[in-house]
Amino acid sequence: MRTLDGAVAVITGGGSGIGRATARSLADRGARLVIADINAQNAARVADEIVDAGGEAAAIVCDVGDDRAFDDLSAFTLRRFGAVDIVMNNVGVLTSGRPEHLPVGEWQRIININLMSVVRSNTVFLPLLLAQGRGHLVNTASFAGLFTYSYDRIPYAATKAAIVQISEGLRLYLHPQGIGVTVLCPGPVATDIMATMPPTFGPDVPTALPGEQFGVLAPEVVGEQVARAILDDTFMVYTDDQVRDVLVERASDWNSFIARQTVTRAGRHEPPPSN
Repeated sequence: MRTLDGAVAVITGGGSGIGRATARSLADRGARLVIADINAQNAARVADEIVDAGGEAAAIVCDVGDDRAFDDLSAFTLRRFGAVDIVMNNVGVLTSGRPEHLPVGEWQRIININLMSVVRSNTVFLPLLLAQGRGHLVNTASFAGLFTYSYDRIPYAATKAAIVQISEGLRLYLHPQGIGVTVLCPGPVATDIMATMPPTFGPDVPTALPGEQFGVLAPEVVGEQVARAILDDTFMVYTDDQVRDVLVERASDWNSFIARQTVTRAGRHEPPPSN
């Protein structure tokens, strides 16, 4: 997109963290925002912040795990602003537990919120964008979807890897039709995602990080990266370019890479309890 001035942007999970920061960055460039979040107070607060700063924004409660959520979100946006130009699928939830302790129901919860929300969003918003022949999608994935550095959050990593693949396919399909696609892959960012995580299933598992070289970023830094990616029509956004070295290392010799990861992580957890 050449300009964000006057564009209508819908952000799920827009009430905090990366969603809030992106909303502020887009609003600073003249975009009109719909802040969708399951937390009504958070959504309203972010919309008020934008309005107080001279922008335009509206808030809506949105549970992306509900089959009707995106129909309602689309209808609300069209009533309020009359158009949809940018859709950011940003909701993500975590879980923790050794693989043998994670129940099927928890897998289903993570898949429904993290992955199926993107599917639901596409079903509703893609026909609108295709009909107008312009627009931009942003899907939030993660470093965890690019390479494996932990075994305690496999459902989360699996959904984020799927989002990367969905985004690649959408880019191939939509770009020739005038619609941009960006996949955001954050490393460590100071958000409140851990606050919504249920207690660990089974024995405690220390939280592994993607690497000591990756510092924790402020959400505002990431919000600016997303805004620039939309304007520049950038597909892949790493919040830290150092991840490229990790990906090159893995691609060069995947067997050796995973063997080193296994050795590195082996000392970071307690042995499984005896039966």
